[in-house]
Amino acid sequence: MSRYAFVHARAVLPDRTLDDALVVVEDGRITEVAPVTPGAVPAGAVDLGGALLLPGIVDTHSDALEKEQRPRPTVEFEPGFAVLSFEGRVRAAGVTTMHHAVSYQTNAEKDRTIERSLALAAAVRERAASGVGLIDHRLLHRLDARDADALDALKGALAGQRCTDVPPLVSYEDHTPGQGQYRNLEAYRAIIQRQEHLSAEDADRFIRHRIDERADGVPQRARTLAHLGEEVRAGRIRLLAHDVESAEELAGVRAAGAAVAEFPTTHEAARAAQDAGMPVVAGAPNVLRGGSHSGNVGAEALIAEGLVDNLSSDYMPTALLAAALRLAERGVVPLHTAVALITSGAARTAGLADRGALVPGLRADLVVVTAEGGRPTVRMSLLAEESRDGDGAPLSAARLLKPADAAASWR
Repeated sequence: MSRYAFVHARAVLPDRTLDDALVVVEDGRITEVAPVTPGAVPAGAVDLGGALLLPGIVDTHSDALEKEQRPRPTVEFEPGFAVLSFEGRVRAAGVTTMHHAVSYQTNAEKDRTIERSLALAAAVRERAASGVGLIDHRLLHRLDARDADALDALKGALAGQRCTDVPPLVSYEDHTPGQGQYRNLEAYRAIIQRQEHLSAEDADRFIRHRIDERADGVPQRARTLAHLGEEVRAGRIRLLAHDVESAEELAGVRAAGAAVAEFPTTHEAARAAQDAGMPVVAGAPNVLRGGSHSGNVGAEALIAEGLVDNLSSDYMPTALLAAALRLAERGVVPLHTAVALITSGAARTAGLADRGALVPGLRADLVVVTAEGGRPTVRMSLLAEESRDGDGAPLSAARLLKPADAAASWR
């Protein structure tokens, strides 16, 4: 049996922050959360010295693995090495469950190919199955709705994916300029000018060409959504609608089986999703930057209105913890509500009912955090692990990923 006890923590619970808390973990599960009782501290308990104790962060959407593999246009690392290298980065950011976003699309602007994404997905699955990973590696399958080859690739990827505890996540996306994320063409033009070093006139020609070349894909978008709806009804996937911009569009993707509204681009779409009972995902970088880089609705304003259930890192995993603490510091929401956006809310988005909160019975994915000058540092983490014995019965344990006596360094 593996057993850990943590004392003198500021434990962030689902409904409040408990100062001077005791949290006990046995066999990979939380067994006790309570105030510290003088004279009753368990032997060998780790003294956190007032540091924050949070549930492990759940990231529902990160495409940063792409940059880990190809940090420069002419540099490409082997996919397995990229996964291993990236694992260390996200663990240091407090992430214990990562959904790696792999994109089934050919997009020269973002240096994406279907073949490269398939190789990354295979490397993620290999690390997840190895039993030695330092986080829970999962996949978010991003599908270009207008690309028939992408749909075929997704079908093959899902057919080869082993059965898991929840259906795999699939994000239905259309990044054609003039709608969705790039509905604001002026903002998109500015992005293209900076990225490609183009004049305004050349950027306009680029955008017109991009719209024209994707016009023939409209019928494929309908076929793609119809297929995804069939997969949802069969219980084989959990569908996320990406960059929804209106209540009308939200209603359409919901009717097709979408369960989550991911990065709604307008207040109208976010409100419609909440009214429909769909979790709403916003970007943590949007919070830190004070707005959308694409000229869409600001995440902080949506959070202040209670319209966001989950922050994802999008492209920068370190933004998750920093964004949550920023929201609490600015008084947008209380600390426990801000932390829920990257823990329990994210777990619900992904359909994971076994993690995301400091509650007895849940997985003991834990993170110890200090905040100097408002900037968070992850000091220690605990990862729950589950394996199976020869008869298929679950065997649970937990691994402390930093020595217990390391607490002395920040007290």
